[in-house]
Order: sequence, then C-alpha cells, then structure tokens
Amino acid sequence: MPKHVHRVAGLLAPLCIATFFVATVLTELFGSHAAVAQLKSLIVTPGLWILIPAIAAAGGSGMFLARTRRGRRVDAKKKRMPFIAANGALVLLPCALVLDRWAGAGAFDARFYAVQALELLAGAVNLTLMGLNVRDGLRLAGRLRAPSRTAPAA
Repeated sequence: MPKHVHRVAGLLAPLCIATFFVATVLTELFGSHAAVAQLKSLIVTPGLWILIPAIAAAGGSGMFLARTRRGRRVDAKKKRMPFIAANGALVLLPCALVLDRWAGAGAFDARFYAVQALELLAGAVNLTLMGLNVRDGLRLAGRLRAPSRTAPAA
C-alpha cells in the first residue's frame, strides 16, 4: 500500500505544480485580469487542497519506503525533500494566498507581478527537485535505466 500511495502522490504533486505554472503563464500572457483572478482563486481552492496532501503523502510514504534502503539515490531524495517542503511552505503557499487576495481585489500592480515572479521561480525550483526525485525513484524501482557511462569514440 505505501508503494502505491507513494507512486500516486509522487506523480500528482509535480503534476499540480506544473499545471499551476503553465496555467499561470498562459493566463498572464493571454487572459484578462478577471481570468487571472479566477485562476488564482482556483489555485488556492481546490488546488492547494490537492497539492499539500499530495506532497505530504509523497514525503511520508517515501520516508516509510526508504527506512530500510541505503544508497546514493535514496540519500539524494531524502536531502531534496526538506527543500521542497520549505519552498512550498515558506514561499509558494504564502505567494498563492497573497496573489489570490490581491487578484481578487484587482490589485495588479508592481507588487503583484514581483510576487508572481517569485512564485514562478519557486515553482520552477520545486518542479525541478520533484522531477529529480521522480527520476531517482524510477531508477530505484528499476523502471528507468541510468545512462550508460561509455567513453565517447575518438
């Protein structure tokens, strides 16, 4: 059961962040202020109600699965998780809440776009770290081969 939970949560969390990221960029580029406000509201509810439990389930089930495992990839995944959690709790969550409030009030000023840029940067960092964890998890499970280390032909 923990393996199944980890697999689902480990794919759902980065999928949520990628969806938020792409939707934000597209809506900012091509949408109205009303569309941006609606998107920010949807990211908070139901988005965060899906993302936060998915990250917690992925981290918790991953720690449970890794309790008897050792190795470079397991250690790398364990080292990334605190950064993912801190980035989410200290940057992404507050940004999402503030941007939702400001967008709902129609406050599309320099502060809004500065926080929006910070949110996109933090989202890209978390998406990258989660992607590395997915890659290492697939390699640990034997579903993805590590690239071969052959010397290039001269």
